[in-house]
This record gives sequence, structure tokens and C-alpha cells, in this order.
Amino acid sequence: MMRKLFPHPQLSLLLTVVWLLLVNQLSLGSLVMALILAWAIPLLTAPYWPERPGVRNLPMIISYLGVVAWDIVVANFVVARIVLFMPNARLHTAWVAVPLRLQQPEAITVLAATITLTPGTVSADLSADSRTLLVHCLHAPDPEEVVRQIQTRYEARLLEIFS
Repeated sequence: MMRKLFPHPQLSLLLTVVWLLLVNQLSLGSLVMALILAWAIPLLTAPYWPERPGVRNLPMIISYLGVVAWDIVVANFVVARIVLFMPNARLHTAWVAVPLRLQQPEAITVLAATITLTPGTVSADLSADSRTLLVHCLHAPDPEEVVRQIQTRYEARLLEIFS
């Protein structure tokens, strides 16, 4: 019965928190609206979620978020240095094909979003067989190193999280 009313309880909890943060006010009206959205959105989108992603490793999720946050901060400084001080002649932009070991669409989406959130890189395309992610790098003098870093820093952790 609870599963039919709340098909995705974690999503409901997340939606409640996000709504309360967005309105930036803790009142009865805001809480009621948050609960209505937290109930309605997962219920209405449940048919589009045939299977739930297997996320079972909370410490690894926290670790992953820490790594991503750190990488975003560091990449901001690196991109600022590139934009402000590197002559265009020394800039080595590159398209990099990253072979994927991830298989779940949710895990691939998290990886692509992580790459795009990190300044200096953007996920551009996913191959038809979902085995290769095309990434554009602002400055990649060694494209193989970029692939290795994506695979070791992000993909390896996501494999643990989604397994």
C-alpha cells in the first residue's frame, strides 16, 4: 500500500527538502505544498521508471559528492588561469571518447552530468550502444590522461555506487 502511494520514497524526501529550500521559508503552507509535490511527482512519473537503480552504498555516495565538489572548485581556478593567462596558441582543446564500463542509464547520466558540471569539460554525446561518451575538453594536452582521470575518479566510484 505504501509503495503505491509513495513509489519512490527517497525522491519524495528529496523533493520536499528541495521545495523548502527553494521557497526559503518554513511555514505550514510551504510544507503542505512540498508534501503535495513530493507525493504527486513520483506518483505521476512512476510508470516511466520501470526499474529502480540499485543505489546501496551511502558512504560511497558521500565520498563521490566530496570528490566532485573538490574537482569543481579546483577546475574553476584552472579554467580561470587558462582563460586569463594562457595564449590561444598554447590551448589544446580536444574531443575525447571515453569508453564506459557503466551500464545503467542512471549511472551514465550521473557521469555525464558530473563531467558537464566540472568547468572545462562538457559531455557532448553518448554512442548508440551506450558504451562511449564523447567529451569536449577546453584544455587537454594529454587526452588519454583525461580518459584515465574520468574513469578512475568518477566511473570507478559510480560502478561501486550503482552495483
